[in-house]
Amino acid sequence: MLTSLFLERGATFFASGWTQFAAAFGFAFLIVLIFGRPFINMMHRIQKRGQPISENVPSVHRQKAGTPSMGGLLIITAIIIPSILFMPVFNPTGWIALLSLVMFGAIGFVDDYKKISSQSHKASNGLSPLTRLGLEAVCVIILAYLINRTIPLYIPELSLALPFGIILSLGIWYYVFAYFVIAGSANATNITDGLDGMLAKLYMPVLVVLVVALYGATRIGFMDTVMFLPTASGLYAVLGAAFGAVLGFLWFNAKPASIFMGDVGSLALGGFMGTVAMLLKSEIIMAIAAGMMVLILLSSFIQTMYFKISRKITGTGRRVFLRAPLHHHFEELGWPETKIVERFFVMSVLFSGLALVLLKFA
Repeated sequence: MLTSLFLERGATFFASGWTQFAAAFGFAFLIVLIFGRPFINMMHRIQKRGQPISENVPSVHRQKAGTPSMGGLLIITAIIIPSILFMPVFNPTGWIALLSLVMFGAIGFVDDYKKISSQSHKASNGLSPLTRLGLEAVCVIILAYLINRTIPLYIPELSLALPFGIILSLGIWYYVFAYFVIAGSANATNITDGLDGMLAKLYMPVLVVLVVALYGATRIGFMDTVMFLPTASGLYAVLGAAFGAVLGFLWFNAKPASIFMGDVGSLALGGFMGTVAMLLKSEIIMAIAAGMMVLILLSSFIQTMYFKISRKITGTGRRVFLRAPLHHHFEELGWPETKIVERFFVMSVLFSGLALVLLKFA
């Protein structure tokens, strides 16, 4: 809105994607920083006992009881307002990214509400896995259809871009692929959100990769390996707002956390991340950048499957890790929470660095 207004008045400075990025970043960061403490106090009053601590986490987490959740509501608000103010209003890509944020945030909100209202310590006290996966599937179908409509005519419809300039036409399987990318990203971020400040720290290096991919997609000649996607320019403000909101939230979420992000935040950020990657035709690059989140998601999947298979074969369920997901395994080994977060952050930076190398040369 403001961008269109400034451009109508001849302020061409706001036509720059980086201006939109910086303005949205600063505005989102200030929203979280200014309204963070009042929001936390409000959540304390509304939730009273805060988010129940699951029985499936290490006992040291019991001391976090009473910490309010649903901090993702503040993150989502801080992304949406600056995005609408500074993104090109008639460019569809920004709206699609925000739609993903809202839809997955809504699923997370219902999940959080059920957990907080029930005050049950069981891991299954939110939405059932099948219900959540089904809702995510509906969201992905809508998003995949809209994303495909934004792709330029010189790129085949329902296609996947692989490294080294390979374009693979998927047909109807494009929607299955979209489910793995978008819903997979949402569930990876959801499982990663298990320690104070960890998701925010692992998420920001991935955002850096997506911003570089965006610049490459909107600048001819900057990266020969990146497809030219002119409509992607609508994502500058949205990614700037996401970066500012997540960074601002870390101010309150760093150990000891004053508020948890909750499923409303983790699912929203994950769905948003996968959607932006598909809009930029950078799904594989995003998966590499988010390698630490992928490993955390895989650790939970491996633990569950191995336990079920071993119980069926031997009658006694066995485990690969002391506790899943991966960060809880290291907690059981005696690593302090802050050390786990910092080392996982280092790994996230390394994965993102590898993604940037591939983005430039593959």
